[in-house]
Amino acid sequence: MHRVLIGLLLGTLAGCGFQLRGAVSVPEGLEPIHLQAGGLIRQALDDRLEASGVQLTASPQDAGLVLRILDQSRSSRVVAVDRAGKALAFALEYRIRFDAVDATGERLIAPRALKLERTFDDNPNVAVLGKQLESEIIYRDLAADAADQVLLSLRAGLAALGS
Repeated sequence: MHRVLIGLLLGTLAGCGFQLRGAVSVPEGLEPIHLQAGGLIRQALDDRLEASGVQLTASPQDAGLVLRILDQSRSSRVVAVDRAGKALAFALEYRIRFDAVDATGERLIAPRALKLERTFDDNPNVAVLGKQLESEIIYRDLAADAADQVLLSLRAGLAALGS
């Protein structure tokens, strides 16, 4: 009985188009994908696309789809200070702009911008090296979150093309 219920549940989920978050299915003719990206987001996108079973290519000429990171930047600003004027917290910000084109250069997804932000509490008693390491970890996490959002946008954009 349990197997029947589980089978029905899985069939229902598959029938309604449910996919795990981050999973990307690419319409026929758009694989392999070429990533035109660098920096922190490159590895995050590579990992997620490969985990989804999407074929990647190093050559844009061999690609059915080119996912382009047009711009990426990171910055920080002080959001809290103590009475002496020392920083107690920073807002770390990661921004990207991206689009996608097909093999002929026709735009499949219009340029979109993402801005992600996370607050980083500063402890004046911690060495500078430790603070730098922690901020790098946060930026890496922000890039991973950005990669998830890029792939959600890609999935939605490609689904809209197919309908």
